[in-house]
Amino acid sequence: MGLLELILISLALAADAFAVSVASGMATKPLQMGHALKMAFWFGGFQALMPFLGWLGGISLQEYISGFDHWIAFGLLSIIGCKMISEASAIEKAEKGTVANPFEVYMLFVLAIATSIDALAMGVTFAVLNVQIARTVLIIGGITFCTSFAGVWFGRAGAHLFEKRIEIVAGIVLIAIGFRIFF
Repeated sequence: MGLLELILISLALAADAFAVSVASGMATKPLQMGHALKMAFWFGGFQALMPFLGWLGGISLQEYISGFDHWIAFGLLSIIGCKMISEASAIEKAEKGTVANPFEVYMLFVLAIATSIDALAMGVTFAVLNVQIARTVLIIGGITFCTSFAGVWFGRAGAHLFEKRIEIVAGIVLIAIGFRIFF
């Protein structure tokens, strides 16, 4: 897997964290630098941890799935991509609900897990593709950190109008990469 593909996958995986960060920035008054850093560390850390855990699981199963591993990679990427596209409409529904403080430790933990489940499945794909995991998780974690940090401030500025489009583009990117792996 090339660096460009890895960056595109990282951006796609970070889309959920970005959307939550934007919504959190919108909901928090007064917003402080510490809020953005806290969210960025939680989201970036979990986005780095989850693919590593998925990779460990995938490595342990590799001898059993080597005959059809390209199907698994294609299937997982397609499922994750379709899920992101369908979640784009859920963003609008969530905006209408009551928002708890997203910067409390418990909420950050729950949100970090929720936004990184896709990365866990992606980790299995990385094992199937024999991707160098250390570089991969550092890039995913770093990109998620940066997009989450920026998302909090974009939310403060009212940039929530782009959330749904970002989710849809991220889903399409993952599906396209899945097709590339398959063929």
